[in-house]
Amino acid sequence: MRPEHEAPRESLSWLAVVRHGQSTGNVAAEAAETAGAEVIEILERDADVPLSGTGREQATALSTYFADLPAGDLPAVAVVSPYLRARQTAQIALGDLPVAVRVDERLRDRELGIFDLLTARGVKARLPDEARRRARLGKFYHRPPGGESWADVLLRLRSLLRELRADHPDGRVVLFAHDALVMLTRYLVEDLDEATLMAIAREVTIANCSVSSWRRAGGRLVPESFNDVRHLLAEAAPVTEQEAVDAGRA
Repeated sequence: MRPEHEAPRESLSWLAVVRHGQSTGNVAAEAAETAGAEVIEILERDADVPLSGTGREQATALSTYFADLPAGDLPAVAVVSPYLRARQTAQIALGDLPVAVRVDERLRDRELGIFDLLTARGVKARLPDEARRRARLGKFYHRPPGGESWADVLLRLRSLLRELRADHPDGRVVLFAHDALVMLTRYLVEDLDEATLMAIAREVTIANCSVSSWRRAGGRLVPESFNDVRHLLAEAAPVTEQEAVDAGRA
């Protein structure tokens, strides 16, 4: 428990967070890391990076997950990151379902500042002082120049969740966002501390098009699923071996 604030009292009946499907940026980043490169070759700005072909297949498999929900279990509202890969995922996954969709910039991905487009090797080689500062402060509090720490992202996420609780009492809401937002939603909803969150982050990779959800019980939201990719496996949609391992571990 975090003594510095009271755990949020939830009025939502169900909350889920979906990470976007695989993007062309994910593919480029993996290729750069595998090749030992210092820079990730992505032409678009981060907000404009689209889904890859695999990402579209994953989002199509996710559409089955939502379509198979009983009518009373369908989310009433979807709140979506403005980044293209998240908007495309929501559009494909929700299709013509009667779900109100709105875009909210508070769900955008964490801004990396001077770390943008650098691989882990690139950060160490080109920004050694900043790499040492990150190692000392830790991911939760380190803010790269021009970017955000996880604590910074929490400020906007906390604001959004507060509004959702007020605007949708007893409502069912799904967020379409990014891997850090999935982790930080868990931090807020489950009232975790920094050490617990970082331990989870070291062990788990949030899979593309995974679903993490919480259901209200006893007056608050309790965990229902985390990093769930069973809908991808059931539909034979592409999911990496590591994502499947990580999801199974969780």
